[in-house]
Amino acid sequence: MTSSSLTNEHRIRIVLVGCGRISRNHIKAIALHHERAELVAICDTDQAKLDSAQHVISEAAQEYPAAGHKPEQFIGYDNLLNAINSRELEVDLVVLTTPSGLHPAQTIAAAEVGIHVCTEKPMATRWEDGVKMVKACDDAGVRLFVVKQNRFNSTLQLVKKQLQAGRFGQLVMVSVNVFWQRPQSYYDQDHWRGTWSLDGGALMNQASHYVDLLDWLVGPVESLSASIATLGRDIEAEDTAAMQLRWKNGALGTMAVTMLTYPKNLEGSITLLGETGTVKIGGPAVNQIEHWLFADTQPDDDLVEQASYETTSVYGFGHPPYYANMLDTLQGKSEAICDGQQGLLSLELLSAAYRSAEHGINIKLPLHC
Repeated sequence: MTSSSLTNEHRIRIVLVGCGRISRNHIKAIALHHERAELVAICDTDQAKLDSAQHVISEAAQEYPAAGHKPEQFIGYDNLLNAINSRELEVDLVVLTTPSGLHPAQTIAAAEVGIHVCTEKPMATRWEDGVKMVKACDDAGVRLFVVKQNRFNSTLQLVKKQLQAGRFGQLVMVSVNVFWQRPQSYYDQDHWRGTWSLDGGALMNQASHYVDLLDWLVGPVESLSASIATLGRDIEAEDTAAMQLRWKNGALGTMAVTMLTYPKNLEGSITLLGETGTVKIGGPAVNQIEHWLFADTQPDDDLVEQASYETTSVYGFGHPPYYANMLDTLQGKSEAICDGQQGLLSLELLSAAYRSAEHGINIKLPLHC
């Protein structure tokens, strides 16, 4: 129950819906920004997950006491919405870290009661549903945000700056690799993992952030073809995928994804080859600049070493700066770096890849319903 822009009179009141694996990152990011955001409630269908989230909240409160440590708890999204509708709970922003297939209905329901929405990636499992989400939020006059925290990686920010400056010349070839390991036990944690309707496979879920880089970093894709396979996991969707791409700027490229890398995650990387520049960003989560060479010399070349950082998490450290931009946007101080329209771009690529794999054809973009 908010206006489209919030003032600084009170902290932005946030509800976290879904207390699984990624919720920890959101809880800590909200606590970090406690001066202008507060977690007023958490919601899940499983009390054990609510208890686990509460433990993380208490941990965060030790570092940031002003963040608070006793949000209200709700079992079930309907119960949360009822509390909002009855004004028992005042909320400005709903953050959805639920299974991706639930995002459309949950987003539309929140928009209908005038609440801003942020969803984890991907925003939906079907492009058509993503379009409906954007329309519902636009019609209700609320903001829709989609988490793409890798855009805030210092490595990627530095490379994007060089692309914008034209240092690569004509971009010729782009190669994206996501060689990770997800054992069967990972998929067995929850009934929805690896299902077509709620989760999707290696492309839709695990590699979603890397699909986002295909457009955000390199530029609009003209066409693509893809193949998918389920080779080593007992799931509905794919655990391995390969894609061939042509960008509107003339570059060609590939994307290779598997969750079967032995015995652990090997790399999440992107290599860009141009007439006058070559860069590879690797590491477990595009966190290390492994190769950097341009025909000219610029001051940014001295920033390469400090842009790289160490991480053992594929999530990286992008959630706090993502929240900073989202809060700035809600308070009218900035424009959203990744809103619903931006989220649709990567969802469109994902949907095109699955259509290509299903029909064995090359898919031209943009898609049409």
